[in-house]
Amino acid sequence: MKKVDVFTDGACKGNPGPGGWGVLLRMGRHEKELSGAEPDTTNNRMEMTAVIKALNALIEPCEVTIHSDSKYVIDGMTKWVSGWKKRGWVNASKKPVKNADLWHDLIEAVGRHQVEWVWVKGHNGHIENERVDRLASDAADEVGRP
Repeated sequence: MKKVDVFTDGACKGNPGPGGWGVLLRMGRHEKELSGAEPDTTNNRMEMTAVIKALNALIEPCEVTIHSDSKYVIDGMTKWVSGWKKRGWVNASKKPVKNADLWHDLIEAVGRHQVEWVWVKGHNGHIENERVDRLASDAADEVGRP
């Protein structure tokens, strides 16, 4: 099974507001950058979208290490999702889970791969995180221009 390192980030100009996502896929010495934007979204939705787009860009099942500065995405997938499923997609406060549409898409995308989650401190000089932050921010700026 191929091993892929994935670096993701989301950005939002206002929250909600114009948002962007950035991805760096790395397999050995091969790299590919992806990015996109939405005119009215939230930072959390862009963080999730980045991971979904990254995983869906992989043509075959892979061993994937996802590097993200989003505790929301990582904790959601590693700590919260099983409880949400058991409770019928309501959170511990008995309210509907926010972004449930994207959580379902993310669960499906993860299901095709062997995924390891790695948290990286954002805006701390991590080269790849800074790179995907720039992709996400540029995409958000572009979609936010009048």
